Amino acid sequence: MLDVILYQPEIPPNTGNIIRLCANTGFRLHLIEPLGFALDDKRLRRAGLDYHEYAAVRSWSSLDQCLASLTPARVWALTTKAQSHYCDARFQPGDALLFGPETRGLPDEIRNRFQMLKLPMRAQSRSLNLSNACAVVVYEAWRQLEFSGAAD
Repeated sequence: MLDVILYQPEIPPNTGNIIRLCANTGFRLHLIEPLGFALDDKRLRRAGLDYHEYAAVRSWSSLDQCLASLTPARVWALTTKAQSHYCDARFQPGDALLFGPETRGLPDEIRNRFQMLKLPMRAQSRSLNLSNACAVVVYEAWRQLEFSGAAD
């Protein structure tokens, strides 16, 4: 399966929604500190409903520590600064999807280390909500993997 990595997420309901997304798709979720909230934040739990027990979620003190442990096949950095669209990527088991913080996105020094992808938007748009963007890419990756592990 694939891994979702949230680099320094800031908004608890977004992370809660992504916990629920990962629980329902079998993707693993990794949170890179510092987080903009406590993991026991009631807004995080409310958004994730009762899916926390079904999701594999782990916090890391740094992105490098996380990547050293995962040794992903490839890391895809999602950013508005990319030239390629997410649907142009050919995802494979072992890949990781990296998303930046809601208010500032991935810093240049992180983003430029990896293959970058973006979601198309209208010209006057700045960005999409983190949990929505994550859901779009997770489901495309899962579709490409023929919804491996899904119930019939």
